Amino acid sequence: MILKGKKTILSPIESEDLEFVRSLINDPEIEKTIFGWALPISRKDEEHWYASYSNSVQNIRYIITALDGERVGLTGLGNIDMKNGCAKGLRIRIAKEVQSNGLATDAYMTLFNFAFNELRLHRIETSAFDDNFASLKFQEKQGCKREGIKREAAFKNGGYKNIVTLGCLKDEFMPLYEEYLNDFNKYNIQR
Repeated sequence: MILKGKKTILSPIESEDLEFVRSLINDPEIEKTIFGWALPISRKDEEHWYASYSNSVQNIRYIITALDGERVGLTGLGNIDMKNGCAKGLRIRIAKEVQSNGLATDAYMTLFNFAFNELRLHRIETSAFDDNFASLKFQEKQGCKREGIKREAAFKNGGYKNIVTLGCLKDEFMPLYEEYLNDFNKYNIQR
């Protein structure tokens, strides 16, 4: 399903998106802010991944496109547990040249609304390094609440880092989503 927000469109990854996805994954500035170990990905690696990957009821990945058609990012949901109504919000990667334009906020608002209202999930879990203040602030803006710290749980940039775990419940998110829509509509009417 393609998801349309106020500023972005979230659509399944297609073969023509692979070079853009590879550029985001290989970007050292983005890579240093997220945990995990991302090896450099070649075109061949990316094509192999794409040939074996498909969205499923457990994992959904999206390309984020601005309304003008420009690819701007990547996000999704993982570890979707329909029985318990939970999922993990996959990291959002936004191209540096369009950061701070509200596209990441719109993409996450659109993704979370889909998760809570179409998939009927109850909870989305996220995480960030404890010193990644921009990511923590961004996630809290979506309604995520800090739930704990995994001490020295990731080795990154030459040292061990703490990971903050966050969770967002549907009833915490929906008022923020309504406010987001109202503010967006108010702003656009006044233009």
